[in-house]
Amino acid sequence: MLAVIGVFDSGLGGLGVVCQIRDLLPDHDILYVADRARAPYGRRPLEKVRTFSEEITAHLVAEGAELVVVACNSASAVALNHLRRLHPHLPFVGMEPALKPAVAVTRTGIVAVLATAATFQGELFESLIDRFGDGVTIIRQVCDGWVELVEQGVVEGPEVEAAVTEYLAPVLAAGADTVVLGCTHYPFLAPEIGRLAGPAVSIIDPAPAVARQVVRLAPGAGRGRLSIEVTGPSAGVSRLVHQLTGLDTSVRTVTLARHE
Repeated sequence: MLAVIGVFDSGLGGLGVVCQIRDLLPDHDILYVADRARAPYGRRPLEKVRTFSEEITAHLVAEGAELVVVACNSASAVALNHLRRLHPHLPFVGMEPALKPAVAVTRTGIVAVLATAATFQGELFESLIDRFGDGVTIIRQVCDGWVELVEQGVVEGPEVEAAVTEYLAPVLAAGADTVVLGCTHYPFLAPEIGRLAGPAVSIIDPAPAVARQVVRLAPGAGRGRLSIEVTGPSAGVSRLVHQLTGLDTSVRTVTLARHE
């Protein structure tokens, strides 16, 4: 069995990370799991998110994954350390809000982190605050509904403008000049976020840094294959994948567990 880079998210948001990885490692095999049947994770009890993450990781390992990318900020926040304890010999790369570069570029000293509620509840975010938050004001902004828009392929238009304005306007009014995209779905809304924020506001996406870390830890090259699996119905998902990323690949359904 060829070595595989396993990647998972609660939905299609992590495909943005997959695209970054493929740009740097075009000859590596990637298996991506989108847990759409149980998305979004951001509103789930933390214990459930840990359980879902355990199940998906076990599936990826069974399929040959020698590196697992937790391409979900919510799952990384509440389950990454747990997964590392369960699989001490398996390298993991997680998502974390890019506070360090945000603090480096802010001029007003006010940074807004846009994320899900679960991301802010996890131990990972508190450790970031401890390490990089001195001397700056960190605004934690939960953006309800943004994940669902991306999962429907709605990334522009009046509905997106209204949803982005609802949560972006308050942080801009508070003086934030730097906005961190703390959910893998949110970069798909970045054009609208950037347009409404204006050129004076920096928008930071951690995905490129995550991809570079994957390069440092990646197993041997394979055939350059990308496989996508989803929990729940797969009908129409290939179209959504192409719409969001330009990737043309088949999508198959995988069953991981019966409980919700």
